[in-house]
Amino acid sequence: MVNIIVMRLLRAATVFFVVTLVTFAIVYAKPAAIARNVVGISATDAAVQAEVTELGLDRPLLEQYTHWLAGLFRGDLGQSFFTGQPVLSTLGIRFPVTLALMLLSLVLTVFLSVLIGVASAVRGGWPDRLLQILSVIGGAVPSFIMAIGLVFAFAIAIPLFPATGYVSPDVSLGDWAASVTLPVVAILVGSVASAAAQFRGTVKEVLERDFVRTLRARGIPERAIVYRHVLRNAGGPGLTVLSLLTIGLLGGVVIIEQVFALPGMGALVAGAASQGDVPVVMGCVAVTVVLVSIVNLLTDLLNAALNPKARAS
Repeated sequence: MVNIIVMRLLRAATVFFVVTLVTFAIVYAKPAAIARNVVGISATDAAVQAEVTELGLDRPLLEQYTHWLAGLFRGDLGQSFFTGQPVLSTLGIRFPVTLALMLLSLVLTVFLSVLIGVASAVRGGWPDRLLQILSVIGGAVPSFIMAIGLVFAFAIAIPLFPATGYVSPDVSLGDWAASVTLPVVAILVGSVASAAAQFRGTVKEVLERDFVRTLRARGIPERAIVYRHVLRNAGGPGLTVLSLLTIGLLGGVVIIEQVFALPGMGALVAGAASQGDVPVVMGCVAVTVVLVSIVNLLTDLLNAALNPKARAS
């Protein structure tokens, strides 16, 4: 298990350096354009060049990246070109909103997809056919279209939930729950349909293996077979599906935050990208890569705990 952790950490570090370096090279490729965004389109070339020097954009690209990386390890991601606020403090305000939305969506997706997938695989019949229909519909309808439909249905036509805005749980737990209900439901429709269909296929494949038929021949109850043996064997592929789903959820959450005007990383990334606020963009990229690496590491560790072959490999 220690070897698995060390190897996965080395792989995560490699991915982090590669992704951040490539992103850094892309966003800092045109220093004059960055400086012009800061000083304004009508600024003179001399003012733009002075801003390039002021921001340190005239230094070699690798030197700039090394300086940014050293600051990252010190807990300093620089300052926004437009607000002057430290990037780390800005992320500290925005990231908890996105993380709460992701975790809530992920927990509900895992619970519902496992429940629906197992029921569909074991029972068959109309639950199985209904899941297949819903998986097609859920995969075909984009999350932002679903979000708009939910707003019209449950915030305008029937005003049960707020259409936009966010309330911190520190202020009011009930208002917080109301503000995240529609965003979470909009995410769940597609994620549960996809994950449940994938989990149903995995469980169905395990149910057809020889050891399951042997257990049934020995008179072991079906429920014990499913919960003690089938779910354990389906856990590895299921974890892989859920890890990919978690990464996909991050992109979906960013879009949903825009629809519901939630003050998370979605609005931050969109605003920084449109303004050319590259320190904020790099901070968001760094946080995203770290989050994805943590998800992959936890998936590998859980898979190794469930599957001895994974530990051996």
